[in-house]
Amino acid sequence: MRRLYLQIYFTIVASLFLVVVTAGAVWHFSAGILPFEQPFEVAGEVIAELVPPANAPGAVQQQAIDRLARRLGADLALYGQTNNPIAAAGRPLPAPSRGRAGGWLHTPAGPAVSIRLPDGRWLVARLPFSQRPSAALLAAFLGSIALAVALGARPVVRRLTGRLERLQRGVESLGAGDLRARVKVEGRDEVAQLAQSFNQAAARIENLVDAHKMLLANASHELRTPLTRIRLGLELVEAEPARKAELTRDIAELDQLIDEILLVSRLDATDGLDIREDTDLAALAAEECARYEDCCVQGQSVTVGGDPTLLRRMIRNLVENAKLHGKPPIEVAIERHGDQAVFSVSDGGPVIAANARERLFSTFYRIPGRSGPRDTGLGLALVRQIARRHGGDAAYHPERGNCFTVTLPAVRN
Repeated sequence: MRRLYLQIYFTIVASLFLVVVTAGAVWHFSAGILPFEQPFEVAGEVIAELVPPANAPGAVQQQAIDRLARRLGADLALYGQTNNPIAAAGRPLPAPSRGRAGGWLHTPAGPAVSIRLPDGRWLVARLPFSQRPSAALLAAFLGSIALAVALGARPVVRRLTGRLERLQRGVESLGAGDLRARVKVEGRDEVAQLAQSFNQAAARIENLVDAHKMLLANASHELRTPLTRIRLGLELVEAEPARKAELTRDIAELDQLIDEILLVSRLDATDGLDIREDTDLAALAAEECARYEDCCVQGQSVTVGGDPTLLRRMIRNLVENAKLHGKPPIEVAIERHGDQAVFSVSDGGPVIAANARERLFSTFYRIPGRSGPRDTGLGLALVRQIARRHGGDAAYHPERGNCFTVTLPAVRN
C-alpha cells in the first residue's frame, strides 16, 4: 500500500537530490567564473597599462609578464595579433579564444581566460583557482544539508499524514456502526477543519439515530396502553365466542409485533449483553420445540454463553418461521464443529428464490407470495441480531433445502 506520507516524503527527498545534482553540475561546468565579472574591454585597458607596448623588445615584454605573473600568482601568456607567442610565465597556456573582447578557456590544469588588449595583442591567464572547492566537496556539502532537511522533514510529514490516517480510522469506525466515533482535532489547517467537520457530522448522525430509537421505543411503549384497555374491555363485555376469540388472536399478534419492535430497538440501542450465562442450546431447543407439533430435535448437547431469554427468542423465531412459511416436518439439529455451535432449522417447504435471499434478514421484509397475515417481517431480522450480539451469525443454506442455520461460539468443555 502506497501511504500518503511516504509519497510526500519521497517527493521532498527527490527534490533535494535533484537540487544537489543540479548544483554540482552547474558548479562543474561553470568552473572559472569569478566572484565578480568585469567587461573584457575594461580588463584589457587595465592590463595594457601594466605591460610594455607592442613595439617594445621581446625581453622587456617577457620581464613584464614575469613580474605580473608573480604579483597575480597566475600562469600568463602574451600572444600577438596573429596568435604568435610573445612571452609566457608559468605552465603552458593554449592560444587565445578570439572573441570580440575575450572568453573562457578550459585547460587540463584549470580554467583560463583570454583578454584582448587595445593594441590587438592577447593575454591568456590561468588565475589561481586552486583554493576553489571541488564539485565532489560541494556535492558532499549540499548532500549533508539535504540529509538534514530530509531527517527534519520526516516527522513533519508523518504528523500531517498521521492525522489523515486517524481521520480515516474514524470514518471506518463510523461506517462500521460505531456512532460515537470521533477524531482528535489537531492544528488549525485544512486537515483540522476536516476532522472538525467529521466530528460534527458524526454527532448529528448519532443524535438522529438516537432520536429515532427513542421515538420507536416510546411509540411501542405507548401502543401497549390501549391494547391493555382493549383486552380488559373484552373481558368485561359479553360477545360472541368466535368473535371474541378472533379479537383475542389479533391482539396477541399486535402484542407480539410490539414486543419484537421493542426488542429490535433495545438491541440497536445497546452494544453488549445485559446477561451472560452458560446455556445448553439443545435443552433450550427441546423446551421450545415441545410447544409445536411435527417438530423434532436431534443432535448433541452444546453449551454457549449468552442471554438465555434472547437465545430462546432466537430459537422460537426460527421454528415459528418454519411453521408459517414451510411445510412439516420441522427438524431442529444442534451440532458442535470445533469451537462453534451450529443450530439449524429445516422443513419440507420449497427453497426460497434466489432474488429474495439477500433480504431475508432485513427488517420488515416479507417474501412475495409466501408471507401470511401473521408475518411481521421482524422474526428473521431478530434472529440475525441476536446471533451477532452473541458473536455468531445467521444464514440461509438452500443447498440443504429450506434450511436456516445459526453459528455461535461454543463454551469450551
